[in-house]
Amino acid sequence: MKPKFGEHLFQTVLIIIISLLCISTIYPFIHVASVSLSSPSEAGRFGFHLYPKEIDFFAWKQVLSQTKIWIGFGNSVFRTVVGTFLTLIAMSLCAYPLSRKYLPHRSFYTMIILFTMFFGGGTIPTFLLIKELNLMDSVWVYIVPGLVPTFSMLVLRNFFMAIPAELEESAKIDGANDIRILFGIILPLSKPVLATLALWSAVGHWNSWFDAVLYITDADKQVLQFFLREIVITNTDAETFGRTVVGNFKYGPSIKAATIIFAALPILIVYPILQKYFVKGTMIGSLKG
Repeated sequence: MKPKFGEHLFQTVLIIIISLLCISTIYPFIHVASVSLSSPSEAGRFGFHLYPKEIDFFAWKQVLSQTKIWIGFGNSVFRTVVGTFLTLIAMSLCAYPLSRKYLPHRSFYTMIILFTMFFGGGTIPTFLLIKELNLMDSVWVYIVPGLVPTFSMLVLRNFFMAIPAELEESAKIDGANDIRILFGIILPLSKPVLATLALWSAVGHWNSWFDAVLYITDADKQVLQFFLREIVITNTDAETFGRTVVGNFKYGPSIKAATIIFAALPILIVYPILQKYFVKGTMIGSLKG
């Protein structure tokens, strides 16, 4: 049976829309990458930048020579790697008991946790809590307050609920306890959803900067995104007040673009590795409530 005209038209329109969305998504990155590889004069040119007319690594040399950029990079890597690992462990320890029907008052505990998705204490109470916990100016302030993301934990809980209970029962007959069952059976079967949640957590940690502004005053503990924000704002101030140099570091369009690309590269490298798990893990973890 040949496709009807309406089906052809729908597919054509759909392809055009998806193509436009792809172009609108990819072009800004191409533009910034082109500006970062252009000379300072070419980078300041108004208009589209699809490719650098003459490749100039001035901006990259300036960015990579800055000590604070590498300090921020190291802190961001620490935050992302350690934070993601501890988040997966904490979520698993929370989601596993909530997924077991024999846990007393399971629905009550789930509702309390779900409540935190919609209502929070606000910035000032959170700041006071962080201060009382002695987390100010500590790298652990990046990890501890958001250790168990509610939505991700519920996705993991739903995935655990979909695993056949017979596996757990047979393991208990063989003498395994709950910890052994979780780390020996449940988590190895949960690799797709764990990879997905790891990607969510890693992207969230890598892109975060607001907590660094609120809770960190020591420059040696700042993350890369904080310095990226500083460069963008300093560049704006320079244009406003005529100050084009801060210290010995010129904040021009090419340097700002190079910093943006430098900050985005790690996630762009990691994402394709975990992409094959992304759709599968999200769908399976959302099926059962």
